[in-house]
Amino acid sequence: MKAIRVHGRGGPDHLVYEDAPTPTPGVGEALVRVAAVAIIATELTWDVTYETAHGAPRPLPIPGHDVSGVVVAVGPGVTTPAVGDAVYALTAFERDGAEADYTIALPSELAPKPTTLTAPQAAAVPLAALTAWQALFTQAGLASGQTVLIHGAAGGVGTYAVQFARWAGARVVTTAAARHAEFLQALGADETIAYDTTRFEEVVHDVDVVFDLVGHDTLTRSWSVVKPGGVVVSVVSPLPTDLPHVAGVRFAWFIVEPSREQLGQIGALLDAGQVKPIVAQVFPLSEARQAYEAAMQGHAQGKIVLQVEG
Repeated sequence: MKAIRVHGRGGPDHLVYEDAPTPTPGVGEALVRVAAVAIIATELTWDVTYETAHGAPRPLPIPGHDVSGVVVAVGPGVTTPAVGDAVYALTAFERDGAEADYTIALPSELAPKPTTLTAPQAAAVPLAALTAWQALFTQAGLASGQTVLIHGAAGGVGTYAVQFARWAGARVVTTAAARHAEFLQALGADETIAYDTTRFEEVVHDVDVVFDLVGHDTLTRSWSVVKPGGVVVSVVSPLPTDLPHVAGVRFAWFIVEPSREQLGQIGALLDAGQVKPIVAQVFPLSEARQAYEAAMQGHAQGKIVLQVEG
């Protein structure tokens, strides 16, 4: 099969489009013919990309864990999904990814692909949408009538967070570059603060939830806008050691986990038109290096996707 393999730690210049062995599904595994896979801009900086769970080097790893495709074979013990099922998934980071003609996935990762989406649209969903879902509902318990402040709202995760929060009946306040204001309001933001002209803590107060996708000084400043009993959720960095204690405000930092069940719930919202995927650009698999370079520039609206089949 053709695949993108990483020939050394570093940036996109280490990505090579080349022949690789086609994987065979083992017990409890499925083989997926990949149709599209989304770029995870930071993946080339992760240790898990280059090492096994035990710290041993992974030779020529294949990146990409947001996949849309069709099941073409299953290993012993797999009854769902079945061969021929159209699926989408976030696959575990410690295994080879999906920037290839074929990839291995587990039944617990694979959900039915939303029928209204193209393959690139479906590939743009799993990691970003699951991160937003788990932040808002699993970690923060966001409820109707609450106010949520979403930092970095125009990016891949932020676009889903805005839509999920709107669907949940929350008041949605976002920070982003001024040029994204109209885009975010169309997704459901009630208010957008241009971080390049306004300090959010000067205009926002007493929010129930902060969802931080920026980190650094933005995370530190967020504590001053949360009401007692509120929560700050970050996927960027753990709690800073120099942060002053704020009574009654909870902090949560987490790493997204694959979930067939949650992707099923998200897929229903997508098919109902209550949430839409945001695809910034689509590149052919052979141009993965250019796709990563584009993703690493930041400031894109939504996800960058590689088209593998079709």
